[in-house]
Amino acid sequence: MTPGSDAQDAPGARAARPDLSSATRGRILFGGDYNPEQWPEEVWHEDVRLMKEAGVNSVTLGVFSWAKLEPRPGVREFGWLDTLMDLMHAGGIGVVLATPTSSPPPWMGRLHPETLPRDEDGQTEWWGSRQHFSHSSATYRRYAAAITEDLAARYGSHPALTMWHINNEYCTYDWGDEAAAAFRRWLQNRYGTLDALNEAWGTAFWGQGYDGWHEILPPRRAHYMKNPTHVLDFRRFTSDMLLECYVIERDIVRRHTPHIPVTTNFMPMWVGQDAWRWAEEEDVVSVDLYPDPRDPFGAQNGALVQDMTRSQAGGGPWMLMEQAAGAVNWRGVNHPKPPGLNRLWSLQAVARGADAVCYFQWRQSRQGAEKFHSGMVGHAGEQGRTFQEIKRIGAELSLIGEEVTGHHITSDIALLHDWNSWWAGAQDGRLSSEVDYPQVVRAWHRALWEAHLTTAFAHPEHDLSSYRLVAVPQLYLLGDAAIENLLAYVRGGGTLVCGFLTGVSDEDDRVRPGGMDARLRELFGIRTLHEWWPLDAGEHAECEGFHGTLWSEELQAADADVVARYKGGELDGLPAVLRKGRAWYVSTLPEPAALRDLLAGVADGAGVRPVLDGLPAQVEAVRRGDLLFVLNHGRDEITVDVPGTHRDLLTGATVTGSLVLDRYGVAVLKP
Repeated sequence: MTPGSDAQDAPGARAARPDLSSATRGRILFGGDYNPEQWPEEVWHEDVRLMKEAGVNSVTLGVFSWAKLEPRPGVREFGWLDTLMDLMHAGGIGVVLATPTSSPPPWMGRLHPETLPRDEDGQTEWWGSRQHFSHSSATYRRYAAAITEDLAARYGSHPALTMWHINNEYCTYDWGDEAAAAFRRWLQNRYGTLDALNEAWGTAFWGQGYDGWHEILPPRRAHYMKNPTHVLDFRRFTSDMLLECYVIERDIVRRHTPHIPVTTNFMPMWVGQDAWRWAEEEDVVSVDLYPDPRDPFGAQNGALVQDMTRSQAGGGPWMLMEQAAGAVNWRGVNHPKPPGLNRLWSLQAVARGADAVCYFQWRQSRQGAEKFHSGMVGHAGEQGRTFQEIKRIGAELSLIGEEVTGHHITSDIALLHDWNSWWAGAQDGRLSSEVDYPQVVRAWHRALWEAHLTTAFAHPEHDLSSYRLVAVPQLYLLGDAAIENLLAYVRGGGTLVCGFLTGVSDEDDRVRPGGMDARLRELFGIRTLHEWWPLDAGEHAECEGFHGTLWSEELQAADADVVARYKGGELDGLPAVLRKGRAWYVSTLPEPAALRDLLAGVADGAGVRPVLDGLPAQVEAVRRGDLLFVLNHGRDEITVDVPGTHRDLLTGATVTGSLVLDRYGVAVLKP
């Protein structure tokens, strides 16, 4: 397939199994986490009335209910959940049923302290909160499997059941003894022999060679810097152990209900999970998304997470599992969403591929750690502004659901992202703590977003042939397969633009000879990378036409065209941006406007254009199937040129030539 040929925004084919369409059935799922165990039963009936009024068609039950379902070891109390499942079905509301295993009951930690995780200082993390489980504990896994088995057996044939939700926001690290034993087993599977491990870890440095597997521990508190490859493997191990926990429970519910899709919710751009690997094990890819209402880049950060989640879903529809109807409760200052912003960001998610728009939570709690976290029904009740806005969103989602669900998004641009590279680059002994991998990825995505270009994400070993442009913000660690994939992409006619500090190390975090892989230096026309020159906070590197930030490099070009040079300072006259054919290398982080213009120009040269010309800066336009979503992220009314004649599915109005959007306004246009 040649670059730019008509292909869906997809990194690879997904196995045939139940997907989100099994639950949506031609409508957008709308609802959220429902925690009725916090309320007397008479409130449950009131909740159903309000849910129907708001257009809610899906709720997630049981996320934190383990202690109520199993108040003592082996005891089952399902009566209250039976009532709720029947109540939801009678109200026409589907249930995403959660396994409650993210929050074990207090009795488990008391009777089985080995199930509690330990931090890197060896201190126990006690019950009383959530996520207090050791992913490697055989006892925890046994109890988790048992409660999952009984839930699946009891409710697998219930007509309200539409999806399974396993655990919640997997994020637990453990440096304890049982984790140490599991880590050693994981390493034996990875390396086979101690000689291979010692070679991979470079243990000759500081004389830390291992003579027996029993000597290896998790990277606990150390006197000085830890072995970076040891830490890298521990991150890989932790992601794999949590994934094992997920797969154990997933396989149980699949055995009972092979026709019901299974998910678990990612946290956005979270460092602890290799979500590319995890997504392969899910029927539905879902994410929790909480942009700060006061963040001027909140909409762009939301778009990044949405693009990444859609890409993890193979380009297909995905589920917004959690968002906030108003304020959250974990920031230093927790601001509410101003009128219209909840609607805008909800429809932005739909524009970028979501077929489910859900919240944490349905009714705002009156007690506990999250009582100041908003709900769809807030403390102000059904007359409050939040619930009134929820009703509008529910009504509008019902208007567009049949038209939008199941439709994919096509993108000609892929941003490459890899957790292994993130983990390796974040080591203690790096050249600059100012360089933050997520910050660099956000900067590149923001530049493309502000250029009104729709972006996908891909792993560096994915098939890239369907993209006209592949952008690499930064991939410090690149394996041989990934490098060969990039070379093949350019040889096949694709355009590649790559950021600084890329291709420095191999999979074991061993620095490549020359400081950058020789194949990449040849690709970009670099003869020698003499030195890395990181920049201090607030420092700029003057370049021809722009300021560089964060980083600079002392490069000697071979057969590349020098697009821009450094001006002044130690690097005066040396190349800052190079191009060799269809391969570009950017050795600094250009200031935002310059990066936007650079990437927009490279995209234009690759034949990639915005879906609408002349869009104002604060307006986002995304095409999903035949529908064109136009979103105004500004606070002022604005007019947008829209060639042709369309019908706005939200208002029923005919739009010809131009469109007027008020503050936080949205239009969903059908030709």
